[in-house]
Amino acid sequence: MVQSVAFSTPASAPAWQRWLVFSPLARIVIYAAMMFGIGYAARAGLEPTGWLAKTSSPVQRAVAHLILELVPMVLSYLILVLLIERRPVRELSPRAIVTRGIPGFIGGVVLFSVVVGLLWMFGSYHVMGTNPGVDWLPDVLVAGVAAGIGEEVLTRGVLFRVTEEGLGTWWALVISAAFFGIAHIFNPAATWWSSAAIAIEAGILLALLYLVTRSLWACIGLHAAWNITQGTIYGIPVSGGQAHGWLISNRTGPEWLSGGAFGAEASVVALATCSLVSVALLVVACRRQLIVPPSWRRKKA
Repeated sequence: MVQSVAFSTPASAPAWQRWLVFSPLARIVIYAAMMFGIGYAARAGLEPTGWLAKTSSPVQRAVAHLILELVPMVLSYLILVLLIERRPVRELSPRAIVTRGIPGFIGGVVLFSVVVGLLWMFGSYHVMGTNPGVDWLPDVLVAGVAAGIGEEVLTRGVLFRVTEEGLGTWWALVISAAFFGIAHIFNPAATWWSSAAIAIEAGILLALLYLVTRSLWACIGLHAAWNITQGTIYGIPVSGGQAHGWLISNRTGPEWLSGGAFGAEASVVALATCSLVSVALLVVACRRQLIVPPSWRRKKA
């Protein structure tokens, strides 16, 4: 399979556009500026509704969070691709929701269920009961939909994809994974270990999934399913957040095994399981010759 990138600088572009508009760094900076500007406007528009107040209902706060995360990130991405890169948004094609998104979602459910099954086998995960009346909608909207779409558009759609176009696949993997891990250091109960674990088990895995499929829907499906399955079904904290799951559970044992208060993502079980999947994806990428070299090497070729 031929190595390909989504965007290449137009040959007719003058030098100033090559550096200030079309270069990878410029596009990342432009995206970030648009995201913060649109985010500020979205927050200003939501303030009068009262949905951001602590007195609002959990669903109202969840919807507000959804708007504040998705509108800036997705709208900025559409502007970046359609108006600056001037190409179709193939990585977010609606048709791929069925062909890539649903399989990705199923894969995420299976992957995290394997992690929980292993934790149970090792005597760390325990089910205390069930909570069929749990209010699952806020967590699905925030940890599932908002995080799944918003974080994938930002980290894989912008940071990994655009960096790969300039520096190549290997550097894009390292930079995007490191960013993804560091971004979680501010979560409740986070440690440097939990951030490193997320960088490796999720940052690398999701970047490789995008590399193999060239679809953000595959990444969104897996990411959303992982979070929803973890918190809403198995009752395990999602990246340090409170767990409101159908199953009432706890985890025992050393933190390196259980993941501690941060959740199973900080467990070596999750790290090892996801790393095996990453190795499989890397093998596929290498066999298909999908590894993109740096832009200066592509020019020489």
